[in-house]
Amino acid sequence: MIQRYTRPDMGAIWSDENKYAIWLEIEVLACEAQAELGVIPKDAVAEIRAKAAFNVERILEIEEITKHDVIAFTTNVAEYVGPASRFIHMGMTSSDVLDTCLGVQLKQAGELILADLISLRDILARRAREFKYTVCIGRSHGIHAEPTTFGLKLALWHEECKRSIERMQRAIETISVGMISGAVGTFEHLSPEVEEYVCAKLGLTPAPVSTQVIQRDRHAEFLTTLAIVGAFLEKIATEIRHLQRTEVLEAEEYFSPGQKGSSAMPHKRNPILSERICGMARILRGNAMAAIENNALWHERDISHSSVERVICPDSTIALDYMLHLATGLIDKLLVYPDAMKRNLGLTHGLPFSQSVMLALVRKDVTREDAYKMVQRNAMQTWQTKTPLRETLGEDSEIMSFFTSEELDAIFDDARMLKNVDAIFARCGLV
Repeated sequence: MIQRYTRPDMGAIWSDENKYAIWLEIEVLACEAQAELGVIPKDAVAEIRAKAAFNVERILEIEEITKHDVIAFTTNVAEYVGPASRFIHMGMTSSDVLDTCLGVQLKQAGELILADLISLRDILARRAREFKYTVCIGRSHGIHAEPTTFGLKLALWHEECKRSIERMQRAIETISVGMISGAVGTFEHLSPEVEEYVCAKLGLTPAPVSTQVIQRDRHAEFLTTLAIVGAFLEKIATEIRHLQRTEVLEAEEYFSPGQKGSSAMPHKRNPILSERICGMARILRGNAMAAIENNALWHERDISHSSVERVICPDSTIALDYMLHLATGLIDKLLVYPDAMKRNLGLTHGLPFSQSVMLALVRKDVTREDAYKMVQRNAMQTWQTKTPLRETLGEDSEIMSFFTSEELDAIFDDARMLKNVDAIFARCGLV
C-alpha cells in the first residue's frame, strides 16, 4: 500500500493518508517477517495482506475514546481484517511504528529537497556562465572594495549549493533508519530479523541499538541541515535585496505584468521573494534548535519530543521545499543590469585600484608601510574632492618619482584585476 506514496509532493508526505499507509505497511511487513520465522501462520499473513485497510475518519473517531493514536489505528485495521488481526503488532511497541514511519517520511521529504537543490544548482551554473565576465564592484562592509564579476557571485552560490547537496545526502542517510525492537529496544518479544526485514523493505537501515525510540541526534542533524540550507538561501536573498536597492540597482527580482508592489505607491518594485526567503530561514533555525533540545529524553523514552516533531518536521520540510522553489525561480528570472554595474564602478573615482598602486610601489622597493601612507593620502583626497585617483596620483611628485605615466595607466586596468576568473570557474567545474 505504501507504494502509492513513494513520490508524493511535500504536503502529501505529511498527510494522514500517507502516514497511516506507512504504518499499515510496517505492520504488515512485520507480520510477514514473523511468518517467515514461524511465529505466526502464513495463511494469516496472506489474509492480513489481502484485507488490511484503514479509514482516517474512523481512526480519529476511535482516538477520541482511546486517546492513543496507534491503538486507534490498529483497532480500525482489525475491523477490516477480522480474527487474523490478533497477529498484528505482535511484540511491538508504538514507537516501532511511529519512529520507523517518521524515518520513511523524512527520507521522502529529504529526497524532494535534494531534487530541489539539484535544480537550483543547475540554474546557478547556467547564470554564472552567463555573467562570467560581467564586471561589478566587490564590496566589503558594504563599501566598495575591488572589482569582481557578477558571474563570480553566482559561482560562489553554485559551490555552496553543491555543499548543501552533499549535506542533504548525508542527512538523508542519517535519518533513513528504522526500529522494530520492542518496548525498550531489547527485542524481548520478537527477533531482530523482523526489524531487518521491515527496514530492508522500506529502504531503511536498522538502528544498531535503540531504546523505545530512535535516538534524536539523527533528527537534530536532519533539521539542522535544513536550517543550514535555509541560511544558504538567505545569503542569496540578502545579496539580491541589497543589489535591488534604488541607489544600487545592479540586479532585481523579475516583476511580472500586472504585479503590484505597494497599495499606496504605484512605482514600487520590491524584493518580496528575497524578503520572504530571509524570514522563513528564521523559522528553520528555530526549529533546528527545538530538534537539538529533543535529544535529551528521560531514561529509555518520554514523549516530550513527540509534540515538537509533529510541528517542526512537517513545517521545516514544507518551508524549505517552498523556499527552494522561490529561490530557483528568483535566480532563473533575475534581472541583471551590467550598465548599472559599470556606473557604480565609477562612483568612487578609481579608489578600488588603491591596492594595485600600493603593491606596484612595493615592487619598486618601497616599504609596505610607506607605500600604504602614500596611496592612502591620495585616496583620502579623492574621497573628499571626487577627483579621480589616477589624476590625484599623477599630481603627487613622490608617487610619480616611482612611475612613468604609462606605468601608472597600466595599473588602472580592469582586465589585470580579473585575470584569474577563468581559473576560478575551472576550479568550480564551471568551464
